[in-house]
Amino acid sequence: MKDLNEIKSELSLAAIIESLLFISTSPISVSQLAKALDESEKNIQEALEELKKYYESGRGLMLQWHNNKVQLTSAPFMGELIENFLGIEVTTTLTQAALEALAIVAYRQPITRPEIDEVRGVNSDGVVRNLLSKGLIEEVGRKEGVGRPVLYATTADFLSYFGLSSLDDLPPFEVGEQEITSGPAILKD
Repeated sequence: MKDLNEIKSELSLAAIIESLLFISTSPISVSQLAKALDESEKNIQEALEELKKYYESGRGLMLQWHNNKVQLTSAPFMGELIENFLGIEVTTTLTQAALEALAIVAYRQPITRPEIDEVRGVNSDGVVRNLLSKGLIEEVGRKEGVGRPVLYATTADFLSYFGLSSLDDLPPFEVGEQEITSGPAILKD
């Protein structure tokens, strides 16, 4: 069996990292990779950037980032082909309410359920439970203050579900002009 130094002499750091990402079942932090490979975090970042460019050049894989951890996944455009190959039938769909709440979490994370309710204007208990059960959001802590409500954020499964490599791939959040200029409405008798 070859030791790490022998492997490093034969393969690029990017190729070694690629093999570790390939066998990993969950995202890995840069510091974990640096420790495992006895390399600096800077060298790991450079090798990951090299891999990212390689995958962006028309490959069927991509690097996905979530919470400063990286994972090797299939590219979004391969989704239908992979589902057909594996005989997977997509049975899970998200309701309009779930998509609405998920968008709020994605753009304003970390966020509490009462804050989601405030934006939506309705109670979101059931929707949040549904998103938690599907693994699209997760509890990430508690907010300071009265009652210490749970904070929610999106997961790596959220990124996979929507074919994103990181939260930076979310489209820019834009508020319609009418919403800005109209302001709050006052009801009169």
